[in-house]
This record gives sequence, C-alpha cells and structure tokens, in this order.
Amino acid sequence: MIKKIKPSLSEKILFIFLILLIILTLGSFYILSNKCLFVKKIDLNNIDFKDKQNIAIMEVECGNVLIELDPKIAPKAVNRFKKLINRGSYNGSTFYRVIENTLIQAGDIEYGNVSNLNYSKVGTGKSGLGTIKSELSSNFLFNAGSVAFARKDQFDTEDSEFFITLIDIPIYQGEYTPIGRVIAGMDSLKKIKAGNKSTYVLKPDYIKNLKLLVN
Repeated sequence: MIKKIKPSLSEKILFIFLILLIILTLGSFYILSNKCLFVKKIDLNNIDFKDKQNIAIMEVECGNVLIELDPKIAPKAVNRFKKLINRGSYNGSTFYRVIENTLIQAGDIEYGNVSNLNYSKVGTGKSGLGTIKSELSSNFLFNAGSVAFARKDQFDTEDSEFFITLIDIPIYQGEYTPIGRVIAGMDSLKKIKAGNKSTYVLKPDYIKNLKLLVN
C-alpha cells in the first residue's frame, strides 16, 4: 500500500501563490493586449443632437467618435469635408501623423489609405478636388477635441487632410481652418497608435468608416 504524502503548509502556500501569479500574469496580458478594454461605447440613442445635419460619425478601432461640424465658421471647408465623407474618401484613411497625447492627423486620400499606404509620400497626397482658401477664425478656441483642416506652410492650401487636437492648443487659433468639435468619443481618439520616436507612425491605425448622421 502506497502511503500518501500530505503537502506541508509552506507547500500549500507556494502552490496558491503560483496559481495567483499565473492568474495575475494572464489578466495583465489581456489588459495590455486590449487597448480598448476600458473605453466607454457611445449609444447614439442617448444623445440629443441639436443639429443632426452637421453630425459626422467616425468609427475607429476603439469605437465611434462624434464630430459636430460648424458651417457658420468655415462653410467652404465643412462643405468639402461633407463631400469627401459622402464619397467614402476617408474610409481606410490612416492616422499617419500622431503627436502622442497632443494631436492626430488623417485624410491623405491619395497616399494615406491603409490599403496602399505610401510611407515616402504620405502627407503630400491630393483629393482631386483642388485646394480651398483658408477660413480662419479669431473666435474659435482650439481646445481639446477641435477638428480642423491641415494645410501646407502657406495659407489657402487646405484640401482633404484634417487633424484633431487631444489637448488645448491656443497657438493654433487664427492659424488653421476649424471645421468643428468632437462631442463624444475622445477616449477612443486617445487610444490611437502613436509613433515610437517620430510623429509619423509605422503601421498606423485608420478610419474604419466616416459618415454623416443625416445625408
């Protein structure tokens, strides 16, 4: 008859410790690998929109982002933005330029789509619609969640690219054409992948879908 050997108290404690360590390790891995875990999802049915005609819904990896456009401040720019949305031009557009915790930029239709991203030319692409004149505003405050058209070094070179501020950037006031503000979904924007050492991102996140609430 084989005599059973009972584990000592110290062995039991060690066994329990190892089990807890495994659970903790697996839990930590799951949290780190799922960057969207704690991002609150937006329920469109719970939002009372003041102007449904000027609401854009942008779907990114961690959820929807709601943008309220302001055609009173920049009518030409908002009209261009809507036209590109309705064409589906922004679907697949990468956030190729990201300043961590500060700003994200997308909208290079020609060279910045996830399906044919050209790292050497991204940021120089065109929409095919030509450029529009800058519509600057001294009254629009570039607080966190501001959405504006990007441009080259000169004014009147806005085309399709846009950026969203993640923090207040008051020095942008009167320098860039504002088109609206994020009214929900900032947490999703803050999860967008940033570059390691550069503002340009390798294998960037992208816009899954961008549409208007009301066409």
